[in-house]
Amino acid sequence: MALETLSSSELLNFIMYDSNISTPPYTITNDDSSPSPQEIILGSSSAPRQQTPPENTSPAVVQCRKKRRRRPKVCKNKEEAENQRMTHIAVERNRRKQMNEHLAVLRSLMPESYVQRGDQASIVGGAIEFVKELEHILQSLEAKKYALQQQQQQEEEENLNQNNTLIINKNSTETKQQPPFAQFFAYPQFSCSQNQQLGNKFTSQSKASIADIEVTLIETHANIRILSRRRVRQLSKIVVAFQSVLLTILHLNLTTLDSLVLYSISAKVEEGCQFSSADDIAGAVHHMLRIIEEESILCCQA
Repeated sequence: MALETLSSSELLNFIMYDSNISTPPYTITNDDSSPSPQEIILGSSSAPRQQTPPENTSPAVVQCRKKRRRRPKVCKNKEEAENQRMTHIAVERNRRKQMNEHLAVLRSLMPESYVQRGDQASIVGGAIEFVKELEHILQSLEAKKYALQQQQQQEEEENLNQNNTLIINKNSTETKQQPPFAQFFAYPQFSCSQNQQLGNKFTSQSKASIADIEVTLIETHANIRILSRRRVRQLSKIVVAFQSVLLTILHLNLTTLDSLVLYSISAKVEEGCQFSSADDIAGAVHHMLRIIEEESILCCQA
C-alpha cells in the first residue's frame, strides 16, 4: 500500500503497528543481577549470558562437579566363563587323584601299626613316625658297624705285634678311618676336634666346640642333630632347656656308642621364640651343652 493514499489517522495507526512488531517485549526475571540499559539492544536478539564460577571457588571443587568417567566393565562371554570353570574343575580333580594315589602308595610301604585310620592326616603322621624309626635303626646300625671295625682293627694290630712282620691286608683301608656318625652331618654349624674333617662354621670362636651340632630349619620346624660326650642327666637337662626357649620337641632319637651319644631331635619353633634362623638355634644348643658340661665337671670335682 502506498503512503500517499493513506489519510493522517491511518498513517498514525500504521506507524504504531510497525513499531510494536519490531520491538521485542521486555521480560522480568528473578535474577538479582539485572542487566544495565546499555546491555539491552532493541530490535536484535541478545545471546544468553554465561555464568562464571565465583572467584573463591577452588579447582578441586570445580573438578568434582564434573562427571567421573567409569571404567568399562569387561564382560566375559558366557561360553568363555564356562570353559574356564570346567578347566579349573578338571585340574583340581586330577590333583586330588594324584594325591590319593601317592597316599595309597605311602600307606602300603608302612606297617599297619603306624596307620590307625585311613584319612590323609593319619597317613602323613604315620609316615613321619616310620621315617624317624628308620633313622634310629640306621644310626644304631652305624654304631654297631663302627664298633666292629674298631674291634677288627685292634685284632689286626695285635697280630702284627705278635708276628713282628708286615702283613698287608687287602681289606684294611689305607686312609684314616672315618669318625663315627660322620655321614649324618653334612654342614654342621659346630664341630668338635674329633670331626675336624667336617669343618667348623664358627672357627673364629675363642673356645673350641664341645659337640657336633647341625640344625636345619624349614618354616617353624627344626631338625637338630647333636653328637657329644655322655654326661649325667644330659637328656633331661636338654629337654628342660628346649622348653625354656620355646622349642617343643616332637620326636627324639638317641643312639650311644661307647662314651659318645647322638641325639636326633625334631622340634617346633613356637610363637614368641627369639630364634629366627638355624644358626641362632645351633648357637643356643651349643650354649646349653656348654652349661651342662660345666655342671658335670663341677659335680665330679665336688
